Amino acid sequence: MTAQSLTDREATRGVAFGLAAYGMWGCFPLFFALFQGIPAYEVLIHRIIWSCLFLVALVTILKRWGPIRSALAEPRRLGRVLGCALLIAVNWGLYIYAVETRQVFQASLGYFLTPLVNVALGMLVLRERMAALQRVAVLLAGSAIAIQLLLLGELPWISLSLALSFGTYGLLRKQVPLDGLSGLFVETLLLLPLGLLALSWLSLAELSHFLAELRATLLLVASGIITALPLLAFAGAARRLRLATLGFLMYLNPSIQFFIALLVFREPLSSIQLATFLLIWLGLALYSWSAWNERKRSPLAPAGAAPQQQRN
Repeated sequence: MTAQSLTDREATRGVAFGLAAYGMWGCFPLFFALFQGIPAYEVLIHRIIWSCLFLVALVTILKRWGPIRSALAEPRRLGRVLGCALLIAVNWGLYIYAVETRQVFQASLGYFLTPLVNVALGMLVLRERMAALQRVAVLLAGSAIAIQLLLLGELPWISLSLALSFGTYGLLRKQVPLDGLSGLFVETLLLLPLGLLALSWLSLAELSHFLAELRATLLLVASGIITALPLLAFAGAARRLRLATLGFLMYLNPSIQFFIALLVFREPLSSIQLATFLLIWLGLALYSWSAWNERKRSPLAPAGAAPQQQRN
């Protein structure tokens, strides 16, 4: 087998892994919609606990304890990881709430907004220079939010909260020298004591759905496994694909959520809301074009580097 055919084969596998990862993330509304009658905060508690326990087994099987031990051996560096953990918990909780209250359009809009929020945060916080097309993209996103506020009289707070929490998470996560799997494990490990305390309180108050019925118990346990599986597929894609390819695949997640909201949950979509989506999509097209041109002018990034994965 020639070197070129091996490269093509690995690229094909990378695309398959990427489609699997973003496809699973996109289908998350179908899973979290099953938790009817279980409050979002209780689902979040179990998602943290069972994610952590499942990742213990996964990290052991994959023999990935080295970077985790290094991170835990330096408590002073765990401040940023704790910040990441709290932000991802907020993001997870809001997302589960959006699905349970059938506001998946808002969740979809939030993840469409995330790349543009990342650009804006990079400019405001890191003083990064923004290309002209990126400025236009952010301006279009801001216009879309303003239209909803002025014409509908409501702020899409779920969308903004999801985008800002995940954008800020990405900003902090860049400063943490941990891969996706190790990082998620350390984050859930730091949240584990809070999760166990919250679960104990729910049990003592007789508000817990865990062990109350088999279906609810199995779903709560499965939430941890469902959280980790797309991350593994994403890691497989990140090792085999270029940044540009992963960047385009990233939009698959909110696109699937959009169509699930429209076709499965039958959420109402007004002409004004559709117009705001169109503005966001136009902004994303400009942003992607600008990013593509920048990558063509600069040296190629290593295949193992990847954009921050979406952790719905």
